[in-house]
Amino acid sequence: MHSVSAGLLLLLLAGGGTALAQSPSSSVGLSIRRIELVSDDAPPAAEVAVSPGLSTVFLFDSEVSREGLTLEGRERFGMVDAGLNTLRLIPSEKISAGERLKLTVRFQDGAAPASATIVLVAHPARSEALVEVNRRKRSVETYQEEVRQARLEVAQCREEIERLSVERSAPDGVTGLIATLVLDGRGIDFRDVTDGVTQAPGTAADKHYVRAYRTARRVAVEVGLVSRGDAQPWTAVGAMLRSKTNDELKVLRVWQSGPVAPGSTSQRVVVEAEAASEAPQGSFTLKLWDVDMRRTVTLGNVTFP
Repeated sequence: MHSVSAGLLLLLLAGGGTALAQSPSSSVGLSIRRIELVSDDAPPAAEVAVSPGLSTVFLFDSEVSREGLTLEGRERFGMVDAGLNTLRLIPSEKISAGERLKLTVRFQDGAAPASATIVLVAHPARSEALVEVNRRKRSVETYQEEVRQARLEVAQCREEIERLSVERSAPDGVTGLIATLVLDGRGIDFRDVTDGVTQAPGTAADKHYVRAYRTARRVAVEVGLVSRGDAQPWTAVGAMLRSKTNDELKVLRVWQSGPVAPGSTSQRVVVEAEAASEAPQGSFTLKLWDVDMRRTVTLGNVTFP
């Protein structure tokens, strides 16, 4: 565990360069997506996010036919478990980010609508865990639950706006880090984790080094990336930090010093996330993706001081 100079601290947590916004992580508790089927002439099929290794469960309010289930690119799924009222899907690593696959289920009772079509959109790190598909009128309780979840999301958005407002109204430099309680009476701990970090095959760029940082309220991962010879420049626009127990840290921002391209020097990517009052335990997987989500960088066994 090392102490980092104020200059490097500023570069990591308040530095210049191109700042790329990162959407907040999902809300507290299990978020339920609800799809209502109106008729066979309904608007375009709903889209549902899926991701390699993550489970997405569909709950139907009517019994479905296993024989009437059609799934494009079925070989890209490690699990397709169909029940009378449920369908569980787990995409494998064969699925490509941004890929769109059509799922169609047919209902057994013959009532309208006779089928439901959903477009599965592959994301490198995010998925919708629970999706309810309803043909009948929903109960008051389900609407009340939806309102409750919407209020939670609004409250989280307000908290995020307040946090951003405080950060932007605070002074720059070390004073700003103190004012926003990022340091909160302590410095920043540093660990070079390059040797222990693993890299998934087929990634968009190669790691040169990996460094992990922790303050009282934040963690950060700095990755030096070099080109693999791909002629198309690569820039990270999103990131995910997930533990072995599938817990995610809330990523606050992603910053990259410049595009990774042939002939360029090592480019730095810094991912900053919120940390709990206690240091994040165990190892994490860091996944970075570009704007089209097709070329990713996945690093495993990232640990914090």
